[in-house]
Amino acid sequence: MKRVVEPEILDQLPPDDPRALRARRDLRRVNALMFQDLIVARALAKYCTAQPRVFVDLGSGDGTFMLKVARRLAKRWRNVELVIVDQADAVAQETRAAFAALGWNVNVEVANVFDFMERTRRSDIDVMTANMFLHHFPEPDLARLLTKIARVTPLFVVGELRRTKFVREAGRNMWLLGGGDVICYDGRVSARAAFIGKELSAVWPKDGGWQLHERAVGLWTHLFVAQRA
Repeated sequence: MKRVVEPEILDQLPPDDPRALRARRDLRRVNALMFQDLIVARALAKYCTAQPRVFVDLGSGDGTFMLKVARRLAKRWRNVELVIVDQADAVAQETRAAFAALGWNVNVEVANVFDFMERTRRSDIDVMTANMFLHHFPEPDLARLLTKIARVTPLFVVGELRRTKFVREAGRNMWLLGGGDVICYDGRVSARAAFIGKELSAVWPKDGGWQLHERAVGLWTHLFVAQRA
């Protein structure tokens, strides 16, 4: 199955649009069904050798997925500065307060991810993550983005969909879980744009200074980790 990238409806809706709000609720259910927060949290605990001071999450949406990850890590990670990057600020005050209760300080950067990566001059980023985000990019843009990421962080952890027949059929039938029209459409699009094999490793910068880990986890998830050697 060739990888095909198409625009998704949610990316084009204002954050307060009722259809966007419902789609984000649906996405939370999908992530929970995939145990995605557990998978990403375990990868962070395994590959992050010391507690990060600065943690950047790309394409964060409303921040609730990263909040679930933070709750799994909070006992060992305190006083973390979390930078949430997205095209719109959809992070509710309750979500910010929940991060604060864990000892995590949240800053929201409203920006296109390429603009953020171009302008950031931070040298203290310890880890970056992206969940269900990289599949939005065709290979040339994906390679350009990963090159920029490799310049500013020693660790990049990605949770994505697997591009399999099972996931494609699940995306086609999101209505069975009560999903709205946006998630039903975007689920099909996401499944066609997802990853298999070593596709992310193939476009990661080949400077020889990285250890790459890429594999399937469970029925749904494609996990990619780039760790500076």
